[in-house]
Amino acid sequence: MQDHTTEQELKDRLSLIESMIAEGRRNTESWGWTFVLWGVVYYLAIAWSAWGHRVWAWPVIVTVVVASLKAGNHPETTLGRAIGSIWIALGISMFLLFLALGLSGRLTDQHLFVAVMSAILGMANGASALILRWKVQFACAVVWWVAAVITCFGTDAQSTIVFLVAIFLCQIVFGIYGVIAEAQERK
Repeated sequence: MQDHTTEQELKDRLSLIESMIAEGRRNTESWGWTFVLWGVVYYLAIAWSAWGHRVWAWPVIVTVVVASLKAGNHPETTLGRAIGSIWIALGISMFLLFLALGLSGRLTDQHLFVAVMSAILGMANGASALILRWKVQFACAVVWWVAAVITCFGTDAQSTIVFLVAIFLCQIVFGIYGVIAEAQERK
């Protein structure tokens, strides 16, 4: 009798873990609009940088993104808070790093900037995907990591193209996917 109870308890625990992961995915899907916003804002920062305001473009843009997170819904579950914490820490790290690099005059190397930005975004997507066991978001992490590597070996033009494509795929397309998935679940 004890073995049966233990087996049932294990099944219940596994079911709870699976439901928590599913809830984490649904929560991330509900933030799909934010990924789309980030993608558009990244394109604005790139344009602003091209107009000669590189020192302030990225810190200001990161501040806008972090502010949008603060203005949105706050996660209610431990898993949601963990995922949210990863992304808030990413925003703070990017703000401080890019502000310091800009003010020190070291943000002039496009390859370094794209490699660091892509690696950091790969880490945040990868950590979120591993926690949520979500292959689609892990694919975004892989795209960011590939972009980080390619930009180290390519020309300035190739670096720019890789970065723009990664933003499109991992922010805008992934965000739209999240919005669509959330809409389908509401039906």
